[in-house]
Amino acid sequence: MKALSLPVLMVALLTASGTALADDAALLKCRTLSDIPARMACYDAIPVGAAGPAAAPAPARTPEQNFGLEAVKQREAQPASIRSTVVGDFDGWGPGSQIRLANGQVWRVIDGSDAVLPRTKDAAVTIERNVFGTLFLKIDGGNSSAKVRRVQ
Repeated sequence: MKALSLPVLMVALLTASGTALADDAALLKCRTLSDIPARMACYDAIPVGAAGPAAAPAPARTPEQNFGLEAVKQREAQPASIRSTVVGDFDGWGPGSQIRLANGQVWRVIDGSDAVLPRTKDAAVTIERNVFGTLFLKIDGGNSSAKVRRVQ
């Protein structure tokens, strides 16, 4: 089973509110049973995703209510990282360097970092997204990384 990233889990829990969880009264009733098979049967009988007869469907959200969630939705559909190679000879980067990958993407170093690496042809790289959505370029076999932004 694939683990969910922290932002995805937080959004899921926040949107789950009371209507998506089991009925609290039914849970409390089951907790009072001391006979284990009866207790398990009680829990199994609780419908998941409904909070009982008072549950109503969530109202449609307005654009104002969805403001700021676009990035979360976009991140859910994207991979956490990509792998490619740097086209041609590569010996590191400096602030503002643009790095062209074999997949056609061009990335710019935006954190002011620099790295001098042994000259390599078609260096293997990984671009990873951290929990906050920041992207970092890492060269395989090295311990340096650069904060990057895609420019093409």
